[in-house]
Amino acid sequence: MLNTAVFGLVPFEATAGFNMEDYDVDYATGFFPQEPLPRLSGHFELWENALDDAEGNLSLGEDTRDSAKARRPYGETWRERVRSFPLLDTDPLAEDDRIMKRAHMVLGFLINFYVHSQPPSDTSTLVHIPECLAVPIVKISRGLGIAPVLTFADTVLWNVKPADTQLPMSANNIATMHAFSNTAAERNFYVASARAELRGVEMLRIIEDYARLSGTSPGLHFASKTARDLRRLATVVQDLTDIIQGMKDFVDPHSFYWEVRPWLRGSSGGASRWIYDGVSDSDTLDLNGPSAGQSSVMHALDVFLDVDHKLAQKRSPAPSEENKRADKGFMERMRRYMPGSHQAYLRDLAALPVPVRSLTRTSPLLRESYDLTVLALKRFRDMHMRMACLYIISMANTLPPGTPEESSERRKMQPEGPAKGTGGNNVASLLKAGRDATNRTLLTRK
Repeated sequence: MLNTAVFGLVPFEATAGFNMEDYDVDYATGFFPQEPLPRLSGHFELWENALDDAEGNLSLGEDTRDSAKARRPYGETWRERVRSFPLLDTDPLAEDDRIMKRAHMVLGFLINFYVHSQPPSDTSTLVHIPECLAVPIVKISRGLGIAPVLTFADTVLWNVKPADTQLPMSANNIATMHAFSNTAAERNFYVASARAELRGVEMLRIIEDYARLSGTSPGLHFASKTARDLRRLATVVQDLTDIIQGMKDFVDPHSFYWEVRPWLRGSSGGASRWIYDGVSDSDTLDLNGPSAGQSSVMHALDVFLDVDHKLAQKRSPAPSEENKRADKGFMERMRRYMPGSHQAYLRDLAALPVPVRSLTRTSPLLRESYDLTVLALKRFRDMHMRMACLYIISMANTLPPGTPEESSERRKMQPEGPAKGTGGNNVASLLKAGRDATNRTLLTRK
């Protein structure tokens, strides 16, 4: 009775074990592999060598500068060589999860190199991905439980290593392995994203502690620890905000928009639709491009705090008409672009018998700490909107790099309409909806 009277807590059923390691989540590295993924060997070196040959040698197909056009003959030779590859049996890879991830990453990069190094076509809106790439990535993806296309995991989680291999990976000791444009903007973008994911590891530990303790009898220790941990979580979210906001100091917006983003587009992010040759259900595949919306860390935070992106719960203030028109299924759909083990982590986190938001609603002592974290997340999403304006919406109105003639030629190729992300979504509408859903998560309004 003392717990109910003093802390506003009520007894609840014990939680089954919720251990990060059961979901391929490491206590030190979070959603990153414990060690950098090893290169493919044997017959699969064919893919690795093709990626080596592409980096630094292929130009973006829509780049109209003379220097880019001069690389187009090599690009056609490279694509012709890829089309001649044999269809490799991927069954031997299934014995090692790390090798499977590496194969997915290499094939994902090869497919985007193949698609986006082709000059835009005036006669077709279909791009055929050769069977030698399409069939293996689909088979591997089904083994990993991830979309058969380049994802956030490929460009960030599986694409970084310690800059100094004698030391463990950290925010100050991190480097990328692969890039399309080989620009500083691209590599720094991946590094900043990786730093945010690394900072999120503390958040994952906080969540695991809550999941474990919530299976015990509520009392002073549990209430005080949860309050402290929620405040720690608010600090982590503020650090994530600072990391992503700090990108503007070393990721040039113009270079990112015109030289990096086009490489990252998926099937729905550009003018062409992709067909995976040799795959009977190609039309049903998830083929959006990599997106920050695929970050398992940010999804974990949303799930833990019970942010309602689908507008399934009645909360105030009521959603705006623009909120209602936004893609309410975006966040759930983005989970399909995560490794299956990380999707399972999020599903089980959402199924905790006592969600932290439900608990804090019954405890005035916890409500302030909870709202502090939610406000930190809202500030993160406010910042994300400003960054999207800087890097996408504003840059969409700038001239492409090159001479006036080169810029004019490329400018004519750009699609009309609102700015879209690499996943093909309306950026402004989507981010506003996410920000407003976070705001509606607050328990107390002043």
